[in-house]
Amino acid sequence: MKIIIAGGGTGGHIFPALAIAKELRNALADAVVTFVGTSRGMESRIIPKEGYDVRFIRSEGLVGKSIFKTIKSIFKIPASLKDSRDLLKEIKPDLVLGVGGYSSGPVVLSAKMMGIPTIIHEQNTLPGLANRILGRFVDTVAVTYHESIKYFPRDKTYMTGNPIRAEILKGDRERGCENFSLDRDRFTIFVFGGSLGASSINSAVGEALVYLEPLKNHIQFLHQTGEKDCDSMKEVYRSREFRGSVIPFAYEMADAYAVADLIISRAGATTLAELTACGKAAILVPYPYAAANHQEINARKLWDIGAAQMLLERDLNGKTLSDLIKHLLEEPDAIGEMERISKSLGSSDAAGKVIELMMGLLKKKATYRTQKGSSQVIKVSVSSDSVS
Repeated sequence: MKIIIAGGGTGGHIFPALAIAKELRNALADAVVTFVGTSRGMESRIIPKEGYDVRFIRSEGLVGKSIFKTIKSIFKIPASLKDSRDLLKEIKPDLVLGVGGYSSGPVVLSAKMMGIPTIIHEQNTLPGLANRILGRFVDTVAVTYHESIKYFPRDKTYMTGNPIRAEILKGDRERGCENFSLDRDRFTIFVFGGSLGASSINSAVGEALVYLEPLKNHIQFLHQTGEKDCDSMKEVYRSREFRGSVIPFAYEMADAYAVADLIISRAGATTLAELTACGKAAILVPYPYAAANHQEINARKLWDIGAAQMLLERDLNGKTLSDLIKHLLEEPDAIGEMERISKSLGSSDAAGKVIELMMGLLKKKATYRTQKGSSQVIKVSVSSDSVS
């Protein structure tokens, strides 16, 4: 059984894809999963570490770019379709799953044109343009939120939730404190601006340390900064004499969640799926330039029901962030209530639901082949009788 999972670019696309791939391995012993992405995306580093083959096509995004870069991306579309078709001919997959990102569209569209069963998964409340277009052509659409269903044909759209890696739920606070060199008895704030880091969040946290000075003996930080800001943020914590661990990327994400009493993060769909599955209290700072502003839409959904706090980027600074942190620390029930509501939203079986849809497509394909074969046999039999 050969499966292609197309998409990537950021952790928001890669980690749900990995969750599905791992679940596939458990469900089908003979499943061979190949990822398709771009050489510039995070998939080029993360996927090989997970033991999967990853192949690359020439592809770039069209949304949120300058006119010059958009035109350049448009001219790459023929190349991306050619690369996709060549890969599909080589691998001959039984099914193609698109999870979003630059490489998802060309591969899924090429697969559909070649008669290969196709399915896409939409992580956000408001689907991007590429998935809305693909939704008209693919065999099945899986969505994270009920609000997304209206953007796709209802007869082939199913709500599954957003797949999370099973190991996310297996974090250990003791092990995490040891691995990240943290004090087990301190209130721990885990900061991460998505898989690539976020300079605006990093700066705001650095400024907030000034206002959090009275709490420096009671709190500590685990801060994923991204590569660019790592050294400078280490110096900020050192100069302010705050306890914490500053890292460019958290590979042990399950333990990072386990040690966290409060999380400050972006509001990507995968991040929110993991936060709610783990039942974590969070201050969400939506990325303001996300396509169709989907991060703010995602965050507001949690904020409206009390599962998280939200600070818009335009309101984010050291003072506003520190005030919100202080408020949560001074209200003993505030964090517990957020955790309770967050946990009630979490889903840990989304990957299994997506795989059920994939299995349904594969069975449908097998049934069609059987019926087609039977039809051909009957035609031959009738022809023989008529000759005799």
